Amino acid sequence: MNSVFKFMALAICSAALGLSASAVWAQTHQHAHPQGQSKASTPRTVLPFDEKTWAHALQHGPRPAAYSYCSTCPAAFAVLHKAVQQRKDKPELNAVMMDVAVPKALRNASHFKGMTQMYAFDGFEPAIRQAVDPTWPNVTPYVVLIDARGQKQRVIGQPNATVLKRWLTAS
Repeated sequence: MNSVFKFMALAICSAALGLSASAVWAQTHQHAHPQGQSKASTPRTVLPFDEKTWAHALQHGPRPAAYSYCSTCPAAFAVLHKAVQQRKDKPELNAVMMDVAVPKALRNASHFKGMTQMYAFDGFEPAIRQAVDPTWPNVTPYVVLIDARGQKQRVIGQPNATVLKRWLTAS
């Protein structure tokens, strides 16, 4: 009877160890979708975002670039991604998660296809709205498009074709 318990304990421990090793391997290796297409990569890090981050992005950030402010608005982000998908010089597409701590932001990353960088802001939301645009009403998604010259376009909701064209053709 004692050997049966030892055998069962060994079998259970071996299975648990095997499952743990499989889980670790799956987290560190990208898998292909059943259709054979590789999954789009998503950022593994989330950078903090505050009033100073926005000022720095305006002065030193890449051009053109887009910043989408909303943690639950992937549809607006999808419009941005579709607009730049065929371009050789893809603009940065950044998502700023509002009122979301880093772990929750990472869980949302897969919903923002084509994202270059994810930021998380977890603080006094009116301070960010004031820094980004003092006239920004408390409405999301709020998208700021910065063209190659550094000119800004602000959009509530999904950017339309005219706005996207102006953003991407400015030189």
